[in-house]
Amino acid sequence: MRSTRRALVAGGAVLVALLAGLALAALAGAGPATTIGALAEGMAGTPYAIGKSLNTAAVLMLVGAGFSLAHRAGLVNVGGEGQLCAGGIAATAVGTTLPAATPALVGVPLTLLAAFTAGGLWAAIAAVLLVRRGTSEIITTLLLNFVGLALVTLMVHEPTLLRQPVTSSETLPQSAPLVDGAHLPLLGVERSPATVAILLALIATAVIGVVSRHTPAGLRLRALGQSPAAAARLGVRAGPTRVVALSTAGAFAGLGGGLLVSTAPALLAEGFTSGFGFAGLVVGLLAGGSMLALTAAALLLAFLTSGGINLQLVAGVPSTTVAIIQSLIILLIAATATWAAGKKATR
Repeated sequence: MRSTRRALVAGGAVLVALLAGLALAALAGAGPATTIGALAEGMAGTPYAIGKSLNTAAVLMLVGAGFSLAHRAGLVNVGGEGQLCAGGIAATAVGTTLPAATPALVGVPLTLLAAFTAGGLWAAIAAVLLVRRGTSEIITTLLLNFVGLALVTLMVHEPTLLRQPVTSSETLPQSAPLVDGAHLPLLGVERSPATVAILLALIATAVIGVVSRHTPAGLRLRALGQSPAAAARLGVRAGPTRVVALSTAGAFAGLGGGLLVSTAPALLAEGFTSGFGFAGLVVGLLAGGSMLALTAAALLLAFLTSGGINLQLVAGVPSTTVAIIQSLIILLIAATATWAAGKKATR
């Protein structure tokens, strides 16, 4: 009953937000039929659009799943953007230095392992500051986002770091492409850029769901998140558990960064995260701890993002209209949850 009610609330929020989006498009001079057609075509009109959306959804799922894991332990990880950057930098450092003949069975795991580790270590900075100094993880993970973005800029502009060899004044500030053996394999769908990233993300979210709900480690996380005092009586060591939870959340986000740079054009460039760290945070918030809801939310936001790009190209409607739709979905679901909680408290 609870899951059905949550699905109805989410569906209603999406419907209201889409109606508001149609109204905004009308103000921009696009009729409902043109708007819906352009949005639908951009979301799922071609194999390329679908594949692009699936690749995006994979990254959002990993960031959101990491957020959910940390939140179960009572922590709020808002550092997905910085952790994506750390993972992308590490994956690029490995993927561009491997021998050219490295097979994918070796190159892809090494590249993604580097990204996973780097994301975990990046989040561990905030975790250690929380445990040792009592510094809010919300503040530290948020500030580390800006450090991560600045590091990407440094890496792709400094010739002694990861910038590709400069051959002329027109050489872009970006890394050299990763070796072929570090590229994520395609799913094999004709004319689609979809890679195995979506399969990896589905496996990762399934593992997190099982660990969170059906293992002693998940029980310790829930106990710590609901009542640190009660968890201490059960023998849960708060400090190490928080460090592991937040570091693991960062590791999954870092893996998302590795997926981004391992997908065509398979290089590191400024803005490569495209705000997915913050969008993944939204996915985690919308999911409410459910991995099925998380998968649905990631797919919804990913397809809406692709549709928004086509909406601007075909109908002349600003792509920010989709951002407004996404924001309305979040606000409506949050308002409904707050109203339900208040109503329950007055009973």
